[in-house]
Amino acid sequence: MGEHEQIQKYVDLIGKHWSWLGANPKRIVDLNQFGNIIFLDHDGRYWRICPEELSCEVVADSEYRFTELRENKDFQVDWEMGPLVDLAHHKLGPLIPGYAYYLVIPAVFGGEYSASNIQTVPLEELISLSGDFARKTHDLPDGAQIELKVTD
Repeated sequence: MGEHEQIQKYVDLIGKHWSWLGANPKRIVDLNQFGNIIFLDHDGRYWRICPEELSCEVVADSEYRFTELRENKDFQVDWEMGPLVDLAHHKLGPLIPGYAYYLVIPAVFGGEYSASNIQTVPLEELISLSGDFARKTHDLPDGAQIELKVTD
């Protein structure tokens, strides 16, 4: 599968697993090493998926606002996730194409931003699983207890 086809597959997966929030992706704008994705929707809005936070939200409502955001130093530091990427790279080595680092236990479930909680995963799985977890836990109140059952 070529790079263009792979990127289109990611767009399709975002549409399938995050559309419950109103996301209607048109194209991927950027992707970081922890599977955070910025995409443009069909209404000209820019969204960010943060798998570690199980979130997907509009970050800019126009190209102009997105350009402003990208120039913001705080956003750049947050987006690049430099220290965490360095930690993951030191522990796991460089990423294989199509993979991302991720928090095994997402931060919203109490997972720590530490080497013991970082692994790699195919980006397709990260998009799908984070969207599904987010949908299933979206309406839970803060502090609600959850039980994760892992099956093969």
